[in-house]
Amino acid sequence: MNSSPVPTTLEQATAAARALPLTVLQGPHAPDRSIGSIGVGFRLGGEETGGQLAIVEHPFPVGALVPPHVHTREDEFSIVTAGTIGFRSGPDEVVLEAGGYIAKPRGELHTMWNAGDTEARMIEIITPAGFEHFFFELAELVAAGPPNPTDLETLATAYGLFIDPTWVPDLMHRYNLNSPFG
Repeated sequence: MNSSPVPTTLEQATAAARALPLTVLQGPHAPDRSIGSIGVGFRLGGEETGGQLAIVEHPFPVGALVPPHVHTREDEFSIVTAGTIGFRSGPDEVVLEAGGYIAKPRGELHTMWNAGDTEARMIEIITPAGFEHFFFELAELVAAGPPNPTDLETLATAYGLFIDPTWVPDLMHRYNLNSPFG
């Protein structure tokens, strides 16, 4: 808990100056990178947010399915910005269109897929920051060619991520999706 006194005046509130550097990310952004079935665009990382959160953007091609997985270190909050994206988190399943939001808590198996017939996009807020580095390392593996499953498992384990393919056949069948495993 913070033991600093709570500011009661404008002067007190601004005396400490910025806690974080002013970060401006003007568009257009760098091209998205492939991380397998979807892409990733890096927007803000822990370096810019004092480790509080990271923001990435994910394009979902038609038929894309993210492997069901569990995070052990971070929570994710997603905002659909284009198209239609389906989400399953634990026993709950929902399909969201642009403007829809969803919270995916750590410790709960979840997955996402393009639930429409056009490319979809979402912004992902990750808290605390750090998991954006997983996406960067995964993009590097994918760019070098089809990743070795052992390398993928080692990378996932290093970030406290566990994959469970149990839901994949059902989701592929019901939504006409591509396999997330290539």
